[in-house]
Amino acid sequence: MQLPGTTLLVIDDDAAIRERVANSLEESGFNVLQAGLAADGLALLGRQRPDLVLCDLQIADMSGFELLRQITELDPDMPVIVSSAAGSMGDVVEALRLGASDYLIKPADAPVIEHAVRRSLDRASLRLENQRIRERLERVNRELELHLKELKDDQAAGRQVQLNMLPASPWNSGEYRLEHRIIPSLYLSGDFVDYFRVSDTQLGFYLADVSGHGASSAFVTVLLKFMTTRLMYEQRKQDVAGPVAFKPSDVLGHINRSLIACKLGKHVTMLGGVIDEAAQTLTYSIGGHLPLPVLFAEGEARYLQGKGRPVGLFDDASYEDHTIDLPPRFSLTLCSDGVLDCLEGTTLREKEQRLPTRVAEAGGEMRRFMERLGLDPSRPMPDDISVLVLSRNPA
Repeated sequence: MQLPGTTLLVIDDDAAIRERVANSLEESGFNVLQAGLAADGLALLGRQRPDLVLCDLQIADMSGFELLRQITELDPDMPVIVSSAAGSMGDVVEALRLGASDYLIKPADAPVIEHAVRRSLDRASLRLENQRIRERLERVNRELELHLKELKDDQAAGRQVQLNMLPASPWNSGEYRLEHRIIPSLYLSGDFVDYFRVSDTQLGFYLADVSGHGASSAFVTVLLKFMTTRLMYEQRKQDVAGPVAFKPSDVLGHINRSLIACKLGKHVTMLGGVIDEAAQTLTYSIGGHLPLPVLFAEGEARYLQGKGRPVGLFDDASYEDHTIDLPPRFSLTLCSDGVLDCLEGTTLREKEQRLPTRVAEAGGEMRRFMERLGLDPSRPMPDDISVLVLSRNPA
């Protein structure tokens, strides 16, 4: 049985045939409207809006083709089955060209008519559902484009904030020169570097690699900037004059406690250091970061030693300070682990062994080091990449 509420309109000036067709369709569960003239059928179509029309091509007051044309103009989605006793191929082609969904040769048996009706209704229903899906997809695409634009605008604003937080590159302070390069894998970077003057005789710096990528990781870099700046401000309040007790291990411990308290689900590998210009020493601390810093002096490059847990994961994590004497001329290269993807080798150990060689080949210089690794800031990378080079070349 047809679902209730399906209404058909039969237009035929032969009353006997019209009644017979209407009765058979009503027995099959359809609601059937009847019209003996084309004008009456068009009026019913306007008032009742049936689900399908059956009409004869030979009708008294109007050409069947003209009737078909007017029906499709009133409702382009209306399925129309035409019937004709003539059954010429030319009539069939013309009827289908004008929008008929099917063509029947009179007299047609009741099962044939019912099959044609159900097939045309199914096609119309499928066409309508496809149209709804298409409209829904178009609406979703418009909304997606809008959201993507908003996201892009948000990321552009976030990127600008992140760029504004980064220090100048290069930056010269006394005999020391610091410069950095950051290449994000996405629009925003989870890598961050900073360097600053702690006191008249102290320079501080750090490189951090936040877990993950994108906006959530970039947000943590904002926190890092805030936490280190706040900690340095608090230390300066206590030490009004002279060197400040700004220990790298204390910085890592403070950030570790703060990230755990924030419950962001993010951790950081980082390393930081303070140069004492008066004593010509470097004090540094490692927070689970690889690769380790590479010191280049007198034509040779070697890793500095040290280890420590990642920052923001373990409540009981502690960090150790390491102090070394600085050569008169040197460079110190700090990299995020994304740099290791640019080195030859099948294992992490092989890649790490090659890094000091690349630093030595570059003479500890940023530009040459980037060239040696084939790093291009305009080319997307599989991971965030950051490089910080600190050098001392007295006149």
